[in-house]
Amino acid sequence: MFRVAEVDKKNSGNGDVAILVRQECFAPRVDDNPLQELSELARSAGADVCERFVTVRSRPVAATFIGKGKAEELAELVEFYEATLIILDHAISPVQERNLERATKCRVLDRSGLILDIFAQRATSSEGKLQVELAQLKHLSTRLVRGWTHLDREKGGIGLRGPGESQLETDRRLIGRRIKILSQRLQRVESQRQLRRRARHRTPIPTVSLVGYTNAGKSSIFREITGEKVLVEDKLFATLDPTMRRVDLPGFGAVVLSDTVGFVRDLPHSLVAAFHSTLEEVCSATCLLLVSDVSDPEYRELRVQVESVLKDIGAGDLPVIQVFNKIDLSGDDPHVSYGGDGLIDRVWLSAEKGLGIDQLLEAISGLLGKEHQVHRISLRPEAGALRASLFSRCEVLEEEVDENGCMTLMVKMDEATLGWLKSQSRYDGLWQKLQV
Repeated sequence: MFRVAEVDKKNSGNGDVAILVRQECFAPRVDDNPLQELSELARSAGADVCERFVTVRSRPVAATFIGKGKAEELAELVEFYEATLIILDHAISPVQERNLERATKCRVLDRSGLILDIFAQRATSSEGKLQVELAQLKHLSTRLVRGWTHLDREKGGIGLRGPGESQLETDRRLIGRRIKILSQRLQRVESQRQLRRRARHRTPIPTVSLVGYTNAGKSSIFREITGEKVLVEDKLFATLDPTMRRVDLPGFGAVVLSDTVGFVRDLPHSLVAAFHSTLEEVCSATCLLLVSDVSDPEYRELRVQVESVLKDIGAGDLPVIQVFNKIDLSGDDPHVSYGGDGLIDRVWLSAEKGLGIDQLLEAISGLLGKEHQVHRISLRPEAGALRASLFSRCEVLEEEVDENGCMTLMVKMDEATLGWLKSQSRYDGLWQKLQV
């Protein structure tokens, strides 16, 4: 056994006493901590980590995943620490989970089950709860297979004789029926989300999505920009349900800022599938703010993980501004860097201290305003509502009103907003594109 760290022997009494287990295919270095992320996940779930247990083996054992000798060592640690939970940093089969539980006399949870439990705690909206329950049931359905031998027997005895269906088959059928119901409900929710998305596209206000590894500080940046009192915690997956707020950017106009769920390595496939409609909000964004925790020594590798997930969900080609958060912990000063087009493409800031937020807003305005042009718009006196819409959606540079009440505005907008303006019945078509 390679022991990465040993924590207090006694449990704090706040939750499960957990032993973390990871099996490497190569000898880990002593100065590495391969279980750091799993430890954060366990803490977010409410567990007290008492030991980190790392083994080295060329390939997993079919029966118990880890070797027989390591399983015996793990059983001794369970007894020594009075542990109530073993968490593996891998996805294991139901048979391996059952056999390891028998060998250690302790409940075993794999990485997928742990992440699903955290999501179940964090979900607050009805859609989020449906998504988590669907993912949990799909995960549980695989755990029924040979999970409990007493469930394989058909019902028998006086008053208990039935049509011949075993309890395991009954549970599998009930779970399958519940999965079908949840899938139908989520389809209706997804249809409603698509209607709202199309409505936003008809009203061309750009959407800016905050994406990044979990606990990188996305919600803190969202709070600083919008002023909303959103949940901010030093925990993985503190934010699960996406939050969207309208923001007026100086020098640009109105945008919708979206705070999305954080990413993590090896997300369960069932969870990614259940949250597909939520992830579509990222794909439909105008641009992305990819947030990294610059105080994390592995932030470059984590950023690559996020970029890989974005590519998988079809958002790999969207314009991106790299945001490096928590410079107050790394010792850096707020600054920016420019790309080949002369626009800001990287921002170093501290959302906790409120440093660098103005530079970030400038970067967003520059990126979104790249395709904007200045137009001279003429409106009749009765088009006051349309004038108000222009002020709320665009950057109005100048306005003049003649003696007849007709209004002439110098407006900076993109082609989509101009198309929306032309579709309005009260617009008289008098416009002229100007050179800025």
